[in-house]
Amino acid sequence: MVLGVVKSKTMLKQTIRQALYKTIPVLAGYVVLGIGFGILMRNAGYKVLWTAAMSAFIYAGSMQYVGVGLLVGGASILTTAITTIMVNARHLFYSISMIDKYKDAGRCKPYMIFALTDETYSLLCDGITPEGADPDQYRFLVSWFNHCYWIAGSIIGNLLGAVLPFSTAGIEFSMTALFVAAFTEQWLNTKDHGPALTGLLCTFLCLAVFGRDNFLIPAMLLITFVLTLLRRREEGAT
Repeated sequence: MVLGVVKSKTMLKQTIRQALYKTIPVLAGYVVLGIGFGILMRNAGYKVLWTAAMSAFIYAGSMQYVGVGLLVGGASILTTAITTIMVNARHLFYSISMIDKYKDAGRCKPYMIFALTDETYSLLCDGITPEGADPDQYRFLVSWFNHCYWIAGSIIGNLLGAVLPFSTAGIEFSMTALFVAAFTEQWLNTKDHGPALTGLLCTFLCLAVFGRDNFLIPAMLLITFVLTLLRRREEGAT
């Protein structure tokens, strides 16, 4: 029994170390973006408590930026609900693809579903768990570390906004850079580039057809459809 406890503690330490290492790129992006959000909240008249609460309980990245404008503009509940659905509809597709990976997560499952942001999904969607790490603990810790980064960045930004003048012009590019870095890492670590190429081609096609303001949801639907067909073809071949 003592041996089992020691082994369990060793695995937990290994899992924490691997999850922390995996989320370092997200740390850089989330702190910068969180600072931007915190400054916007301060400029809108909301102090640290409101900022921390939004990042802890809403935790929606781009929707939190939009939410500042909704709060200031006194938007109705209906407008807020519709806007949230439109901005975050892509998470429906993320969730579907993670059902099998999260099915044995136990009590951690509700939080892991809540914390499945774009960046967390990009780190976990390949289903690969580092050697020596517990899969469910690893996915939970990746989600939790990313959440902590976002909250910390938001609080720092709100505090800085009280004492320093700061322009947020161009800060939204940090998210684009973060996605490019995650895509590049997956490309280098995966031999099968079919899904990545499918995503690129479908996205560019929908961008050309629907325009930059309306392409996201059609692109996600098309990507899901094409990947489903490819999976069925592979299963049929085997």
